[in-house]
Order: sequence, then C-alpha cells, then structure tokens
Amino acid sequence: MIKETTSIQELIDLDKKHFIHPTTAIEQQQSDGPSFIFKEGKGIYLTDVTGRTVIDGMASLWNVNIGHGQEEMAEVAKEQMAKLAFTSSFATFSNEPAIRLAAKIASIAPGDLNAVFFTSGGSESNDTAIKLARHYWLLKGQPNRQKIISRSKSYHGVAMGATSATGLKPFRDFTNSIAPDFYHVDGSSIEELRKVIEQEGPETIAAFIAEPIQGAGGVNLPPEGYFKEVREICDEYGILMVTDEVITGFGRTGTYFGIEHFGVVPDMMCFAKGVTSGYAQLGGVVLNDKMHQDFIALSKGTLLHGYTYSGHPMACAVALKNIEIIERENLIENSKQRGEELLAGFKKLQSKHPIVGDVRALGLIGGISIVKDKQTGEGFETQLAPRLVAEAAKNGLICRSVTFDQDTLVFAPPLIITKAEVERMIEILDETFTAVEKEIL
Repeated sequence: MIKETTSIQELIDLDKKHFIHPTTAIEQQQSDGPSFIFKEGKGIYLTDVTGRTVIDGMASLWNVNIGHGQEEMAEVAKEQMAKLAFTSSFATFSNEPAIRLAAKIASIAPGDLNAVFFTSGGSESNDTAIKLARHYWLLKGQPNRQKIISRSKSYHGVAMGATSATGLKPFRDFTNSIAPDFYHVDGSSIEELRKVIEQEGPETIAAFIAEPIQGAGGVNLPPEGYFKEVREICDEYGILMVTDEVITGFGRTGTYFGIEHFGVVPDMMCFAKGVTSGYAQLGGVVLNDKMHQDFIALSKGTLLHGYTYSGHPMACAVALKNIEIIERENLIENSKQRGEELLAGFKKLQSKHPIVGDVRALGLIGGISIVKDKQTGEGFETQLAPRLVAEAAKNGLICRSVTFDQDTLVFAPPLIITKAEVERMIEILDETFTAVEKEIL
C-alpha cells in the first residue's frame, strides 16, 4: 500500500525507473511519465492520485464488465483466500470453485461446448486452443494437420502462438522469429479462406481461429453470413473452428458470447477478461462434446499442457460471483439496450462532425473511424485518433486509439453504464471533436 506521505512526483519517478509498462511507448513513458496513476474505481469511473475522475470508456481493457468497486467481489475473494487460496489442478487434483465454474460455463456456452480447460488469461487461452487443436489431430492420426489460419486485423494475444496468429503485423514484427505454420486471410473474404485452405491442402490445416467481432483491430463486425459460411467450410474440410471470445464474452456484445449473434457453434471457444471482470486473472478454453469424447477415448498418459494457476480456487470463486452479478443485475440486456443508445449517439456525431466517418457498435463495443473526406474515406496524413484520445481524457473520458493501417477510436464501457452516462460519453466526444476540428479545419 502506498504511504500517504509518498508524493506524486516520487511515484512518477519510481514508475519511470522500475516499471516497464505493457503495450506502451517506452520513450513516451520516460519523457512524460504515467498519464494517470489510478487509486480508486467506482462504477464506470476511475479516480487518480490528483483527484481527477474520468469515465472508463474502455472498461480498462475491455474487461471490467460489472464495473469498478464491487465489494461483493472483494468479500468472496477474501473468503476463498482465507479458506483455500491456491491448490494445484495437476495430476487430477481439484477444488470446488473450479469444478462449479467449469459446470457454470458449460451451462451458458453455446451448443455442446461443455468441457473447460482453465488458463490465467486470454493469450494463454488462445495458445492453449492452438496446442489442443494440434494435439487433437495427433491423437486422431493426422499429424500433418498443424497449420493455423486466422484473419487480418485480428488480435489473439502476445504469447508466441497467439502473437503468430495475430493478424496485426506490427505485433508479429515485434519479434524477429514468429512461430511457423500460421496463415492470415482477409477478414471479410470467404473466397480467400477457401483459396488458402485448398492451396495449402485441407489435410494440413488444424484450425481456423477468429474473434466474432474484432476488438483491438478496430471493432470490425463481420460481413452478413460470414461465420455461417466459415462453419460450413470448416465442416467441409474437417478443420476445427475456434472463436476467440476474450473480448466479446460475458455480455459485452449484448449476448453472453459474441458468436451467438451469428447462429453457429465453434468446436472450441476461448475466454478470459469478462469472466472475472478483471477482479482476478483467469481465462480458459471450452471444447465441444466430440472433441472432449475423442480426448477421453484416445489420450494415453499425461496431457502435457497446463499452467500453475489453471483452476485457481480464488480466481474461480471470483468468476462465479462475477457471473452471478451479471445475471442478477441483467447486465447482458443492459449491454444490448445501452449499446443501441451508444450507436445512436455515434450516428449523431457522424452527422454533425466532418471528421467522423464510419461508426459501428454491437452491444457495448463500438468504433468510430476518423476521416479527412467522408465521400472517399481518405484519412489524415497524420492520424488524429491519438490526439482525440488525449483531448477526450482532458474532458473526462478514457477511450482508445487504433492506428494499424487506420485511424479509429474504440470504446467498451462497463456493462453497468446507464442511459444518462451513455449520453454524457457522447457529450464529451462532441466536445472533443469540436475542439480538435477547430484546430485542424
């Protein structure tokens, strides 16, 4: 706990000297220090050490679905930690929170997704799905099925397999040697997916992985009918279909899981983030009955994959309470309704501001494209989204910029947000666009 006598400048100096931030410009951190040092969260709001309070328009990292400061979550974590904070799940050891959470997730997952492997977060979940897919085909006597296909503009995490599957090239360029056997196709083209499968040979493809709605790639919704055609192609060629629900799960899109909007069931589904609303580190992969039964029938000896914190008792207890709150407070329906209001607000901004191009939202995940010319879609030579993010923060709203071959603002507020709070978000964005447009137009 920070001593009350600690000065803000001392915290800034310590941050710069000792804390390497994830997904941060190191040069910016060293020159400017942390943009916020948060000390408290309540509902959709965050307060920093200077006393400044802002709307958390990103639910931090798309994940604080039930909002900040839910005391029930702290109580259940304390109760479980006092009783049994941790025990391993290796070698068939088990614990009640993990068992009950696996059963609960099976009950809410689409279709016949019924068997859960737990991880510590989203990158591990996607890595696990990739490894399980390849191991599955080894067990099935098809060892050549090792290639993974994903989509351009996709984001699947930063572990080695997840990085290699990520369709955003700068993340792959971060390391000078990505994993082999990963292929990326146009995120909206069924024809390109089929072409790559036939070009590489269906007998060499292990799995296709996709986010139902791409998040970090700019909140991109799929073309109509896209996932139904993907499911048909995967069935035709015997390829496993994996959906990455790390961002889109647990009510974010106005349904429990994003893929439910598109009427198909994958063979595996990855989750994290909203499963605990960020109150504890947890993720996982859900397998369908066929895969699970094949593993039971064909697996001999030890399944040589697992994480120290797979099935962590405290994290699983927190997740159970989180899901209870989501259901009790009807947050999935609230996400749907408030999401419609958010999109309507985006459209008003679009009609008013010359730099607002395409807008989209599904539930409480949305994006606004920034353009120089609405007719042609031409962007500004220097991307404006980072500047707009900084201006919005000054006005009391945290959002995020996406600048990978685009100029986009993205949003994902907590699912507890009210109609009045959505309206306030739109007001702040209106003020933000107006201020920046005065400077550039």
